[in-house]
Amino acid sequence: MTARWFRRGDHLVMLGASAGAFLLLALSTFTSWPVGAGGLAGAGATTVNPVMAAQAGDCLNWTRKDLADVAKVDCASQHLFEVTGVADISAAHGPQAPFPDDAQWQQISQEQCAKMSLDYLGGKFDPFGKYTVGPLNPGERLWGEGQRTLRCGLQVAGPAGGLLPAYGTARTQDQSDVYDPGVCLGITETRSVADPVECVQPHTFEITGVVALPPGEFPAAEAQDDFMAGECARITAEYTGGVDIRAQGLIFTWDTRAPESWAAGSRLANCKVGATPTDGGLTAWQGSVRNPNAPPLTTSNPPQTTAVQQADATGAPLHSESNTSSAAPSSSGTKPSKPDESETTTATTTTTPSR
Repeated sequence: MTARWFRRGDHLVMLGASAGAFLLLALSTFTSWPVGAGGLAGAGATTVNPVMAAQAGDCLNWTRKDLADVAKVDCASQHLFEVTGVADISAAHGPQAPFPDDAQWQQISQEQCAKMSLDYLGGKFDPFGKYTVGPLNPGERLWGEGQRTLRCGLQVAGPAGGLLPAYGTARTQDQSDVYDPGVCLGITETRSVADPVECVQPHTFEITGVVALPPGEFPAAEAQDDFMAGECARITAEYTGGVDIRAQGLIFTWDTRAPESWAAGSRLANCKVGATPTDGGLTAWQGSVRNPNAPPLTTSNPPQTTAVQQADATGAPLHSESNTSSAAPSSSGTKPSKPDESETTTATTTTTPSR
């Protein structure tokens, strides 16, 4: 098994998402949870750790950064971790073994959780999709008490590795790395794509729509570009109310899918608006291009947001009608084209926010 099962775009996201997950999930204590009930345990009540009691197919959620309120939830509702299996690593890590560091946890995750999670998904995993694989480990305190059982699982991570809410079991989801219309993706210090932010903040892209690629055999990159260019022109015009976004220094763009993603069943791709890249990096802009007179956006789930920030980000592809792209690696695995140096060199574009 190779490390690609932990990839989400490229290795920087893998490292960022993994390190962040370990930071969050390797805390030494979890709130005890009463068996068969929520809330506080009564006198003499038997309690069970909701994490260590979880089995394959269970979903866990929390709202506090210290995971003090972690609980098992219905997978149809918001959750941050879907358990794919239970692993006992006591044979390789005896009673006197020290608590593993992040690099060792990555190795353990690859050895214990990669195949387990792949099997859980029926053998189909999109290495460039929205899911990452990792373990919920017992933390240093329980490790010191001899606990060597892990919960392997799947999480949805943003471009910079921050955890995003998931809805529905991963077993039945299209794994495409897409966002709902109206979501804006932030920008990192290295001018690559960051996790979702409010559109009034500096960001790289505003999502204008989601497109289902035509069924059938895997389409070549050129065929995907031709299809997405037409669809995204239409979708973006509807989203903006026909506004000339070029006059604001913006262009509409799109994503494509890689063969590995297609083989896993990923068929969705985003249309989005971004500022023209400059000097080999993405350009920050603020506000929204959405038609302020349009009816409210409706999505099947609440907007995607994250309060968890993690280090090391990667970029995303920038395809467009002007053949302009980011020089950063593509989450779809396609080779980005060279930025058009004749375009504007404005570092930040500001539009009037419509929300």
